[in-house]
Amino acid sequence: MFRSAGVRFMIVGVLTLLMFVPLNLVSGVVQERSRYSDETVREISREWGGAQLISGPVLIVPVTEEVTYQRKREAVDPVTGRTLRDENNFIVYEHFEETVTEDRAPIHLYPGRFDMDVVSRTQTRHRGIFDVPVFTADVALDFDFDTGLAAEVLDTKQTALWNEAELRIFLNSNRALRGEALLTIDGVGFALEPIPNSEAKRTGIMSPIGDPREHTAFSLQLSMNGAQNFGAAAVGRTSRVTMTSDWPDPSFFGSFLPDASSISEEGFTASWTVPHLARSLPQVSRADHDHSARTGATMQVRFLTPNDFYQKAWRAARYGILFIALTFLTILLLDRTSERPAHPVQYLMVGLAQSVFVLLMVAYAEQFGFALAYLIAAGATIGLLVLFGATALKLGRRTWVLASMLITVYVVLFLILRSADFALLAGATLAFVALALTMWLTRNEDWHGPERPRGWLFRRGEKVPSPPVA
Repeated sequence: MFRSAGVRFMIVGVLTLLMFVPLNLVSGVVQERSRYSDETVREISREWGGAQLISGPVLIVPVTEEVTYQRKREAVDPVTGRTLRDENNFIVYEHFEETVTEDRAPIHLYPGRFDMDVVSRTQTRHRGIFDVPVFTADVALDFDFDTGLAAEVLDTKQTALWNEAELRIFLNSNRALRGEALLTIDGVGFALEPIPNSEAKRTGIMSPIGDPREHTAFSLQLSMNGAQNFGAAAVGRTSRVTMTSDWPDPSFFGSFLPDASSISEEGFTASWTVPHLARSLPQVSRADHDHSARTGATMQVRFLTPNDFYQKAWRAARYGILFIALTFLTILLLDRTSERPAHPVQYLMVGLAQSVFVLLMVAYAEQFGFALAYLIAAGATIGLLVLFGATALKLGRRTWVLASMLITVYVVLFLILRSADFALLAGATLAFVALALTMWLTRNEDWHGPERPRGWLFRRGEKVPSPPVA
């Protein structure tokens, strides 16, 4: 069909660019399935308790101030009780002082020592074809307060109502709590209550502990469900957090990463130590800094399967154009000496088969897992293309070259998908090697094609004299 190798190369290049259309459609299907999976994860996570972030404890001490106002009122006759009027019949007013007690901004005091020990156990919840990891965490807190710091933020005319002090711990959701929460202060148990929803739309637990100035040791034990993430805010002047879990693929994030961690197939152990200088939280203040604690002083762990098959399928679709181009290039080089080279329609069918490979991989991965799904989809695609090369493209013994190239390409793609860190390195190297090999194999190629004899035209396989030039 093409007498010029250069023209054939350009047409195949255009066909390769056209393959962006089916690949983009495949990417859309993969993203839609991924969104459906994410929604299922969020739904199960929400039902189980959701992501958990503990901030607190914080000691809240109400503050009042006696204020004297100069006021005036209508003067009243003490005998008759009638309002007094002057000679012009105007109401007579008298001035007086009134002292009232008004509420002021409460004192917010964070712990001096804050130790948290977390032990979590994971399990898998199933819904349809999706598996969602969830966890149950046992949390033990030990802390104390330096109540002497309150004098730094208390005006001389103000009074701290120590007997009305409250201890508060903020959670993402009270629905996640399981079992009994136990608050012990110097060996004495205190009752816990949920924080009213009307207060700043936050959830958590609280306890009216009375005057805390004589207390030295506080401990709290919680048991809660959760999914996706677990974390704590570094609220102590010195915060120490230790977490142990049977989850083998943790992802640490937040404001502070662990000082030490140990990860194995049996689970992980991680520990954090955060001094007060590393966090931008005041130890004592008259304002609520919980939002800053939850956004700028956190230590968190993610309980999600990394690099799942939807991410791998999406990357396969992104790299698909490279592997289609390599297949097209191989076919072009193999049949460049053929009397009847491959037709553009045949190139399109080869490209569509490789585009459908991604859909096959996703469909089977949802049922059998990534590795087996990739083996099935890649085996079916390679078998189809090798059979097509042998029967439709008439490659003969050169079919083995096509088969070797396809096996190499899909092995490399599998390695790329298995490791996101080396995906760009492998893809770029493969593209460079393919280009270099093509340049070497075509170094003697006549890209212009056979020259026409001067003075002759070709028409319907016959040569006829060309018309004279005017």
